[in-house]
Amino acid sequence: MEDERFACRVCGLHCADPPWGADGQCPTFDICDCCGVQFGYEDSLPASARRYRDAWLRNSCEWFRAKSKPEDWSWERQQARVPRQFG
Repeated sequence: MEDERFACRVCGLHCADPPWGADGQCPTFDICDCCGVQFGYEDSLPASARRYRDAWLRNSCEWFRAKSKPEDWSWERQQARVPRQFG
């Protein structure tokens, strides 16, 4: 399994840098290209990450930065990367 520190807590997108820092405690406050969550704000608790995810799923998993979406993207594959405690 990939290092969970590099995954978005909402959608599981693999990020180049850990959204919550190397220690998992210091958010970058960047925006996820996929779901649009701001790291450190809407994903700070498992319950808030789930609420954000539910709203994003109701919005048809629309990518925040559509140009970043891979042609072969699959929510089913990506969701497997959501950190366990945030799933």
